[in-house]
Amino acid sequence: MASGYRYRVMSVVGTLLWAVAAVLVANHPAVQWLTTILPVFRRLPAVVLTGDDLAIAAVTSALVVAGSLVPLFKPRPRRILDTILLTQKRVVVAGFAMATVGYFDYTYPLPRSTLALTVAILLVAFPAWFVAIGYRPGRKERALVVGDDPEEIRDVLDATDVPVVGYVSPPSPYYSEQDRQVATPAVTDGSGDVMLDDLDCLGGLSRLDEVLVEYDVDTAVLAFAHPDRAEFFGALDACYEHGVDAKVHRDHADDVLTATAAGNEDIVDIELEPWDWQDYVFKRIFDVTFAAIGLIAFAPFIAVIAAVIKLDSPGPVFYSQERTAELGETFEVYKFRTMVPEGESAVPTDDEENDRITQVGRVLRRTHLDEIPQLWAILTGEMSVVGPRAVWTDEEPLLEERTDTWRKRWFVKPGLTGLAQIRDAKSTDPEAKLRYDLEYIRKQSFWFDVKIVVRQIWKVLADFREVTENR
Repeated sequence: MASGYRYRVMSVVGTLLWAVAAVLVANHPAVQWLTTILPVFRRLPAVVLTGDDLAIAAVTSALVVAGSLVPLFKPRPRRILDTILLTQKRVVVAGFAMATVGYFDYTYPLPRSTLALTVAILLVAFPAWFVAIGYRPGRKERALVVGDDPEEIRDVLDATDVPVVGYVSPPSPYYSEQDRQVATPAVTDGSGDVMLDDLDCLGGLSRLDEVLVEYDVDTAVLAFAHPDRAEFFGALDACYEHGVDAKVHRDHADDVLTATAAGNEDIVDIELEPWDWQDYVFKRIFDVTFAAIGLIAFAPFIAVIAAVIKLDSPGPVFYSQERTAELGETFEVYKFRTMVPEGESAVPTDDEENDRITQVGRVLRRTHLDEIPQLWAILTGEMSVVGPRAVWTDEEPLLEERTDTWRKRWFVKPGLTGLAQIRDAKSTDPEAKLRYDLEYIRKQSFWFDVKIVVRQIWKVLADFREVTENR
């Protein structure tokens, strides 16, 4: 990425020039004539601006667009997909802003056809521009080591051939002045003792985001003595957010998804994005469509279900629980309450053995109607329709004790349903559940998601019919 002032200048000047160019292109007589042919624009009057009117329109549009894209002017590494989506979102905001200015100020002369064409052009041009200025071909790769154990860091330095700018360390129980094995922690802001004399300490883990940007880091190599620490996945999350490649020593590859088998390589790539960006785009479109249709379709039943729950047993209508999301982060999941509020245990049990489930709750669970509130979490992006089932944070340690590689499930967004669900693999059998979840991650595609959803709907209908026949 072009760093510092260079990136800021390129982003601001480029934004102004692209905005003016888009207005000029959209205002061209030949382009305006096309609006009378295209179905989307044919109802908009074709108007060509000239002289002062065109100058005012171009300058005003450039200023409004530049104001809308301010968040993109700060130099910060981002994933390409995040850059594209953020840029397009800000362009849409700019379009609404220009339309609002035109609505309240009748001297603003940008016609509706020109406005629509300008926004359409910028939706394509700006993502390409910001991706282009964020990439510098021919620049040498720069690596950062993130870890808590000096011996692990030294092993990583010996195994990597990428220039290392320094290391970032959370509080470490491995440092001491004499043998570096006694607990004398380095503080998280980087102001404590350093673990390695021959490598610069760039700060504590709390400064990781700043260090990735300041030193323009391409690759982060994780060197934790115990990769199941929260800091390990926190570092992975930072790498994911900033579009930085992550690597790990092969001895710790069991807890992560790797791009290739560890083999004879000492340092292996971590697969932070196991799917192509096209898969993410189609998956998100499918999620939003499915959740919106589901919420609209079930809206009439929500009040009825809430009333029945209140009449059946004392307690709230909704049940909330903290569950694990991508890369160890957490989110609050909401469902219709199906159990009595007291006596919750993290130990996985079958529904048949759980005496806390209410009479109405058993019906809601068998018909899957208790899951309706989770459609909102899908719509807001916290969950997906298809993916590994989100697990209660208190239950996670119990499942990890039975499966050494459980955390590989953390590398994709949790789902409402998944391959494990349609094959009846439950938390009472975590080995089978993990096996199906990893199979889904390897095979994921738009059509695979559709097949899983169709099979899940079929199972729901079969369960619903069974419940109605037994009553």
